[in-house]
Amino acid sequence: MDKRGQGLSLNVIIVAALALIVLVVLVLVFTGRIGVFQQGLGGAADSELRATRALYGECHPNAAAESAFSTAYNEADALEDAALSAQGMAEAKDKLNSDVSRCRGFTSKDSCDTDQFCRWG
Repeated sequence: MDKRGQGLSLNVIIVAALALIVLVVLVLVFTGRIGVFQQGLGGAADSELRATRALYGECHPNAAAESAFSTAYNEADALEDAALSAQGMAEAKDKLNSDVSRCRGFTSKDSCDTDQFCRWG
């Protein structure tokens, strides 16, 4: 019996292996770029929030207030118009700084806990 011509040729195996390598590289490139893009979006608000946390006292804005700041700041940062973007980011920072000042005004845990956007500790 002649068994030549049966099965996959060496050329087909090589082309399939190269195609698989190309697909893996494409997946790595695109997933890596998406991860970098997501880090970039959160980075601006996160760095501003860390800088503002240095001003916190015992009573400070809670997670909901910080989340509202991050959302507003990132939305403003994503705007195409640079002037509107800067204005939106400044407004978000002003609101957070106002919350920090209001919360710092509370001198006891009980008074701090009465404000819906402040927490003690």
